[in-house]
Formats: sequence, C-alpha cells, structure tokens
Amino acid sequence: MDMKTISELASFIKSAPTAFHAVEKISDILREDGFEELKEQKKWSLEPGKGYYITRNHSSIIAFKAGGDLSDYSFQVTASHSDSPGFKLKENAELEIKKKYTVLNTEGYGGMICSTWFDRPLSVAGRVILRTDAGLETRLVDLDRDLLMIPSLAIHMDRTVNDGRKYNKQVDMLPLFSGEEKAPGAVKALVAEELNVTAEEIYGMDLFLYNRMAPAVWGSDNEFFSCPQLDDLECAYASLKGFLTGSNEKNVNVFACFDNEEVGSGTKQGAASTFFFDVLWRINRALKKDEEDFYRAVAGSFMLSCDNAHAVHPNYKEKTDISNCVYMNEGIVVKSHAGQKYTSDALSIAVMKAICEKAGVPLQFFANRSDEAGGSTLGNIAMSQVSMNAVDIGLPQLAMHSAYETCGVKDALYLIRAVECFYNSHINAAGDGTFVIE
Repeated sequence: MDMKTISELASFIKSAPTAFHAVEKISDILREDGFEELKEQKKWSLEPGKGYYITRNHSSIIAFKAGGDLSDYSFQVTASHSDSPGFKLKENAELEIKKKYTVLNTEGYGGMICSTWFDRPLSVAGRVILRTDAGLETRLVDLDRDLLMIPSLAIHMDRTVNDGRKYNKQVDMLPLFSGEEKAPGAVKALVAEELNVTAEEIYGMDLFLYNRMAPAVWGSDNEFFSCPQLDDLECAYASLKGFLTGSNEKNVNVFACFDNEEVGSGTKQGAASTFFFDVLWRINRALKKDEEDFYRAVAGSFMLSCDNAHAVHPNYKEKTDISNCVYMNEGIVVKSHAGQKYTSDALSIAVMKAICEKAGVPLQFFANRSDEAGGSTLGNIAMSQVSMNAVDIGLPQLAMHSAYETCGVKDALYLIRAVECFYNSHINAAGDGTFVIE
C-alpha cells in the first residue's frame, strides 16, 4: 500500500475546508515548485520552460508550463473542481430559540446527503472581505475548532425515522451554535477575533460549514481511505502532482481546477465561464503566437476531465450497470454516457487507454444503468468555451456527496502516474480521428 500518497492527500484535504482554501493550498504548492503568479488585470510576459498560475475569485485556478519547442504545439489539460456540497451561512445567521439556544441560518450548496451532516463536529471557514486604508482586501478564515453540531431528532419523537425521511433544509439542517441567546453579529465577532480585526472592518463574508472528522485509513488490510471532500479534491490533488512532475517540450501543459461544479459551473469562475478560454488565448498571445496558431493548437489539444466515479456499493449492487461497473483499488475509471453527459468517445477512450498502458496503471469503465439518470461533470461544460478532444475520468468511491466519503488507498497513485505520463507525452492530432502519441 502506498501510504505516503494517502498521508499527503489527507493533509491536503485537511488544509482545504472550502474551495478558497483549496486554491490557496494549490497556489502554495505551485509557488514552492517555482511557479509565478500572474494577474488577469496585468499584462503577461512569459518565458518558455517556466511555470505560471492565475486565480479567479480566489476559488478557481489555472496553472501552465510552456515547452521550449512550440513550433507545432498543443494544450494538454487536466480539469477538476475545488468545491464540494455543503451548507453556506446566510448574511444574518444567528437565530435565537426560546432565548435558550442560538442556531445558525444556512442554505444548501449543491446536492449533499443531508443525513450525513447530523451529529458530528462542524466548524466554519471561508473568505472575508475587509475594509482597509488601501481599499477592500480578501482574507481567508478558518475557525479551527469544534464549534457547531446539527443534532438529530430522537427516535422517540420520530418513530418513523428509519422508514425514510425527507429533510427540510430550513428546519432540519440548522446547526446549534450556542446554549444561550446570542446577539446578531456573534459569528462575525468570532471571525473578527480570529483575523485580529474589528467587526466593523468586515464588509463581506462567504462562510461555509465543514466536517471536522479526521481522515481515516481502515479495512481488514487498510485498503480504504475516508475523509470529507474526496469529490473532487482527490482528483485535484492527484492531477496537480502529475502536472508538477510531467513535462514535454512540444506542449503547453495546463492544470485547471474550477469552482462551482456542484451548482452547475455557471459563474464567472466556473467551467462554463470564459476563464479557461481567456487563459489559453492569453498564453498564445504572450508566446508571440497568432490567431491561426491558437486555433491549430486547440484543434490538436486534449483534456482529461477528472471527477470521481461511483464504485459498486456492497449493499446496493443493483444500483450499478451489469458490466460497466467499477471497484475501489482497481484503477482509474473512464466514464461514458450516450446522452453526452461525459466527453468520452471511442477516440478519447483509446487515447486514455494508450496513456494508461504506457504508465502501467489499470483502467476501468463506467456507465450508468440505462434506467437511471446519472450525474454530469465539468468536461462538457468547459467544452462550450474551448472545444477540444476530451475524456472523462475519475477514481472510484463510495458515498459520493456524503459529508464523509470513501475511496481505495491505491487509486490516487494510479492517477498521479497516469497524469504524469499524459503530461510527458505529446499527443499529436494528425487529423480528425487520428492521433499520434509520442
């Protein structure tokens, strides 16, 4: 078992309770590896062979490395997402209950499994906008302690609870904050204290609940790994690691991690925004390439859309397809859908199969049952802005969108190796439907 990779993955996820923190951590890792930050508002000047990164909204990030021989270059891209389903605090969060309790007013973000949020320690993290003498400044905050809990209703008061229950997010999912009445602004006061500022200096907050349970390796042979936010920080971390170790002189290698996938990607920083196109276009121009070069490069480019997949559940085997089903610790998953919820087709699957064979890692194939509606991901959404050949892949997991998800300990390393091989290779589109992998 490769416990080093799992230990590093656990550390990464623990440092990333929100999309803002995930992007900050990725930025830190890139800077340590010599990458330079670019600003969208500034003019870009690039050096071949050097790494750069750009963030948008502090919650999406794109990094890239340009090779030294770009006479016939293409973009080779991995894309993942930084956000996970959960609960966001509303602006006026404190609600008193009979002057004996204070709960916090929240709203759902994405499609979480509500029942998994009960009876476990929670806290609050996110970003804060401060008013300073120089203007408005963004700071990240994490109230790093067991601060909240959403208590279940006792079975004695709901005898049908085990027969199935529909949760009302405005009633059932409000976390308990205090055993006394707290005045409005109590949360802001805690945030101000944490940041060593006054509450009056706080002009805006995007705060989310997060699960405080520690990551765990478990199973009879320590074969499983569980923690919050595996979807999709496992893919984000593994693709980042492969990106940092891979290189090819004929490519512009690109790592992208978008926010807001869990709510449809239709934001200024989501995969449906112009962020992806803007960065690729500006790379092309800063490298002294013209419009024709750009469209030629895009036509020859390839994306790995990386988002986790559903493993066969031991108690619900019938929920997965008869022959296109996947298992933890048995390799990377290629996801396909006839209705085009995924980007995979015969051509892109063949390229991914060749990459995995070259990297020496196992590959599995997933499709939904034909009588069940499956989920979608960011690959096809990103293609609405920049069209290129792409394949949807991921790592198998259980309990997707739970507050505490489970995967296999072997699979993250499989993805790191495959992504490194992908970035080391020059995938040359010699024509429509023809690829040469060098």
